[in-house]
Amino acid sequence: MTRRPSAQTALVLAAFAADPPEWRYGYALGQEVGLKAGSLYPILMRLSDRGLLESKWEQDPSPGRPARHLYRLTGAGLQVARQVAQAAQPKRHGQAQVAW
Repeated sequence: MTRRPSAQTALVLAAFAADPPEWRYGYALGQEVGLKAGSLYPILMRLSDRGLLESKWEQDPSPGRPARHLYRLTGAGLQVARQVAQAAQPKRHGQAQVAW
């Protein structure tokens, strides 16, 4: 069975795909895609659990600020992000659906 990711998940994947090697943190990502923490963090956790994002804790945070959890696409994540972007384009005859 194939199914598409939610519109919110597609936004998150597209934001990561804009600069795949860049490490991103949740607050800035939420601001960029217009999602609040209650929607964004479950998406980040789900993508991480599926092996589409890798994560780590920020090294050397600014004084007075806790370390942030950082995320970026894995190779598999970039592939899925590209498939999702392609599926969002107008369909042409014979185009395959994204397996989600």
